[in-house]
Amino acid sequence: MADPRPGPKLAPKPGPSRLLRGLARRLPLLGTLAGLALGTWLVVTNDLTAIGDAFGRIGAIGLIGLVLVRALIVLVCGLAWARLLAGLAPAGPGGKPVETGAFVILRFVREGVNVLLPVASVGGEVVGGRLLTFWGVAGSFAAASLLADMLIQVATQVAFTVLGAGLLWRLPGEAAATLARWTVEVAAVAVAAVAAFFALQRLGSTRGLERRLSGLLRRVIGPSEPDAAARTGPSVRDALDAVWGRDRRGPLAQATLLHAAGWLLGAAEIWIVLACMGIEASLTEVLVLESLSQAIKSAAFPVPSGLGVQEGGFVFVGALFGLDAGIAIALSLAKRVPDVVLGLPSLLVWQTLEARRAQVLAPPG
Repeated sequence: MADPRPGPKLAPKPGPSRLLRGLARRLPLLGTLAGLALGTWLVVTNDLTAIGDAFGRIGAIGLIGLVLVRALIVLVCGLAWARLLAGLAPAGPGGKPVETGAFVILRFVREGVNVLLPVASVGGEVVGGRLLTFWGVAGSFAAASLLADMLIQVATQVAFTVLGAGLLWRLPGEAAATLARWTVEVAAVAVAAVAAFFALQRLGSTRGLERRLSGLLRRVIGPSEPDAAARTGPSVRDALDAVWGRDRRGPLAQATLLHAAGWLLGAAEIWIVLACMGIEASLTEVLVLESLSQAIKSAAFPVPSGLGVQEGGFVFVGALFGLDAGIAIALSLAKRVPDVVLGLPSLLVWQTLEARRAQVLAPPG
C-alpha cells in the first residue's frame, strides 16, 4: 500500500526569465559598484595633487557658471517635455492645461533622481511620470509623453554624437581617425535602435508594452487614490498616437530643437571649466569632448550617473587634445558639482510633493 503522506516538495528551479528579472533588479547595484571601482582606480592611479590643483583653479566663479548653465539645460529640456503634451486632452483640475512650470520642476526631479540615487538612468522618468499625474494628467498620457521625450532625447544625442565624430575626423592622427570610425559605427547601431523604438511606438504592436506600462502605472499611481483607475484615461497606444499625430509637427519640431539646444549647451560647461583652468580650447575641441563623453556615459546607462565611466571617458577623449589625466578627471569632477547642487533640492521637492499628495489622499481621522 502506498504511503499516503506527501513527500518533501522540491523547490522549483529558477527559470531563465526569473534569473533575468533578478539580474535586472540588481543591475543598478552592480553598476554602482563597478563605477565606484573604476572611479577609485582612475583617481588612485593618477596624481592626486595634480587633480586637486586643476580643480582648485576653476574657482567659485567657474563652479557657479557651471551650475547656471546646467540649470539652463534642465530648463530647456523641461520646456521640450511640455511641448509634447501641448494642446492635448490631459488637463489639470478644473480642465485647465498643466502649466509649463510643472514640467520644468519635474524635469529637475527626473535629473536629480537619475544622478544622485542608485538607480539606472531611467529611474527618474518613472518618478516624473508618477508626479505628473498629481497635476491631473492621465497616467497613459504621462507614460506616452515620457516615451516620446526619451526617444527625442536619444535621437538628438545620436545626432550630436555624429557631429562630434565628424569634427573628430578632421583632426590629424590615426588615433582620432580610429575613434571617429568607431563612433560612427556605434552611432549607426544607435540609429537603428532609435528607429526600432519609434516604430514600436507608432507602427508596431504595443500590447506587451502597454500591458507592462499599465501595471507600472497602477503601482506608481497607487491604489489609495479613489479615482486612480479613472485617471489612467485612454490606452497608452491611443495616447502615443495623439502625441505623434500628424497635426502636431510644430510641437514635435520645437521639442526636438530644444533637446538639440540642450546638448549643445553642455559644451559650454566644458569651455567654462577649461577657461578657468587657463586652457584655451576651440569650439571643435569642446564639442568633441562633450559629445563623445556623453555618448560613452549613455552607453553605460546601467551605471548610475556614469560613476567612473564619465571620468574614464574624459581621460580617453581628452588625451586626443593633449589633456593630461589629472585635468580630465578634474573636468569630470567639476561637471558633477551641478549634479549635487541642483540634485539635492530636486529630491527635496520630490519628497515634498509626495508628502502633500499623501496628506490630501489620507483617510479622515
